[in-house]
Amino acid sequence: MSRFIATALMAACGAGIALGATPEAQLAQAPVDADTWIIVSMAAQHGQVKRWAAADGTRWSRQSLLLRGFKTEIDQQIKFGANGAMLSLAVRGTVPQGDATETYRVEGAKYSYRTPVDAGEGGARDNLYYIAFGGTLDARIALFDALRKTPDGSIDLAPSGRLTLEKLTTTEASSGRVTRTMTAYAVTGIGFAPIIAWYDGDRFFGTVSSLSYVPEGWRSAVPALSKAQEDALAARAPEQLAKLAPKLTGAIAFTNVKLYDAEARKFLNGMTVVAADGRIAAVGPAASTAAPTGARVIDGTGKTLIPGLWDSHQHYGGDSEGSLLLSQGITSVRDPGNRPDELMARKKRIDDGLLLGTRIVPSLLVDGAGKLSAQSAVVVRTEDEAIAAVRRAKDEGFFGVKLYGSLKPAFVAPMAEEAHRLGLRVHGHIPAGMRPIDAVQAGYDEITHGNFVMMQAMPDAVVKESNGMQRFLGPAQYGFGLDLKSAALASYFDELARRGTAIDPTLAVLETTLSGKRGELAKAYAPFAGTLPSIVERGARNGGVTPPPQLVREMLLKSFGKLKAIVGELHKRGVPIVAGTDGPGIMLVRDLELYVEAGMSPADALATATIVPARLFGVGDETGSLSVGKKAELALIDGDPSKGIGDLRYVEIVMRDGRVMKADDLRMVVGISGAPKRTNGP
Repeated sequence: MSRFIATALMAACGAGIALGATPEAQLAQAPVDADTWIIVSMAAQHGQVKRWAAADGTRWSRQSLLLRGFKTEIDQQIKFGANGAMLSLAVRGTVPQGDATETYRVEGAKYSYRTPVDAGEGGARDNLYYIAFGGTLDARIALFDALRKTPDGSIDLAPSGRLTLEKLTTTEASSGRVTRTMTAYAVTGIGFAPIIAWYDGDRFFGTVSSLSYVPEGWRSAVPALSKAQEDALAARAPEQLAKLAPKLTGAIAFTNVKLYDAEARKFLNGMTVVAADGRIAAVGPAASTAAPTGARVIDGTGKTLIPGLWDSHQHYGGDSEGSLLLSQGITSVRDPGNRPDELMARKKRIDDGLLLGTRIVPSLLVDGAGKLSAQSAVVVRTEDEAIAAVRRAKDEGFFGVKLYGSLKPAFVAPMAEEAHRLGLRVHGHIPAGMRPIDAVQAGYDEITHGNFVMMQAMPDAVVKESNGMQRFLGPAQYGFGLDLKSAALASYFDELARRGTAIDPTLAVLETTLSGKRGELAKAYAPFAGTLPSIVERGARNGGVTPPPQLVREMLLKSFGKLKAIVGELHKRGVPIVAGTDGPGIMLVRDLELYVEAGMSPADALATATIVPARLFGVGDETGSLSVGKKAELALIDGDPSKGIGDLRYVEIVMRDGRVMKADDLRMVVGISGAPKRTNGP
């Protein structure tokens, strides 16, 4: 499963059976001899997929998934022609966003399809395969199998796109006394990053990621397969780094630019900035700041130079993540939870100059045991284990610890005390049963997600179960009626300000969750319409909450409006706000647009993605502003974000680690076909 699809599942939630969806009891039941894949993470097993063939040759599959409270129950049938081409696909059941019904069929020389978010038709032809919007694992297996049979390892996709396959590596994997030689193939064209499909001979074996799909009984093979594919991808990285991001020789001067002064939170016209040896060498008025002899000169007339942006909530998804983030002008991220060994190895390769990527400030994700445990978390069951996890974070070089919703509230204070003793930052979700002020008083330095900030004002019944769907449904149901000027909330906001507690609101993803409408492109993605990989753009039309009966869409919109207003109230009080996506980096600027809508100036909004996180995360002396002596981490913007913060999307050039990169080149390698469209946004 791609990171985007997994994120969509985590970010959305539904309630009950959507109108028109096939109830779970009516879905197909697998025979006892069906092929079975389990769905696993570091923390637990989350579900399974079963596949079998009917007497008429129809290939059936049944998938069940319970991921942090979000439930998927679907079945699927595929019919193939004599030549192996897919003649039809049908999906039934429910996913977190609602009805999963999807159909595809070929009739004569035509194909047609209908999904929960789109529909269309076209001309059927050889080497054209349908890429399902949803469906079970078997929908992907059908594509992988087809790719392996083509002479050049490529197929065209309906409704659009193209897949390519290349052999990546081989390795041995074991389950008990059984050892097999597995082959990994990199499949490019489904999302921003390749999907790695493992085969046992000619038979599909599984995929390994934050959520892994492997045959029943083979969970123990996941670490070996993960290491093999990461090592193979790492071996390819230096070549791409040299091609996309050559080291700068000599100085570079950006002349006649509008400069964002992050320290002063203001924009300065007619400026020149000189960088040399990876650092800022000079900053001053263009009329009196000359470019050094022999420097590369870039005329920035009509353009804006900004410090490299921060995404303070970026679960770094893989080696390809660097190109995507840098293409958006993002040069630093705070990773608030990932598979620890893989993350730290990737960070080291970036730091050592072997992989194209951003600065990573990592946190170790720690959660309690249970069906809602975070899939990339270190799971702890006792206070001793919890304290040991904090010490592990320090020993392995993490900057902080992120605490999660299934953690026992009694563990928070001793964990925070130990973390602070060791110099670590403490942030995260609010464990079920706690209110945010309880977590802050127990030692939180920062609250993650605006809905958890709002949890302070939720009824006891919501707070008690404030994990899984309730972390969204509670604020959705009660948030619209909150009086943000009430004495209780004003006192709460004031205490956050007095303590200097930071907030990581992730408004853009919450906007989709609470107000996204199925079939409509999420606002964070709208400027990229027509440029994204097909399945990414279709996924961005999946919408958000399927409201329970007591909620109507107008309530959801108003509740999101209150979340946005809370950010405005906190900003007025001087509470530190850090911008973050909890999704692909292309969402970051939408977060800043929402901050402006909440009352921030463009200069203050831009500070949440530059100097504020740089200082909070301990690197303010090195980055976060374009000041002499700091690292030359910057982005040249073809626009004026002082007048329209959305202009930050129009990245032209990025610098980091002494390398100069063209945003167009970076976009291309992750499957984005062009620059974002111009908008008239805030």
